[in-house]
Amino acid sequence: MYVTGVKVFSATKAKEREGLGEQVTKWIRANPDQEIVDSIVTQSSDSEFHCLTITLFFRPRNGSGSRQS
Repeated sequence: MYVTGVKVFSATKAKEREGLGEQVTKWIRANPDQEIVDSIVTQSSDSEFHCLTITLFFRPRNGSGSRQS
C-alpha cells in the first residue's frame, strides 16, 4: 500500500468521542485531493479513561500534490 500521509484523530472525553466522526468528515471534505487508502479505529481504556482513535492513511488523488491540514 502506497501512502504519503497519516492523519490521527483521538479523543478521551465522552463529548469529544461523540464528535470525532464529524471531525474526520470535515477533514476529508477539506482535503478532496487526498484519497483515503486505509483506516484503523482503535479503542483503549484503563480504569478511568476511554480513548477512541481514528487513523487515516492517504495519498494524493490522481497524481495531485500532497496537501495536509
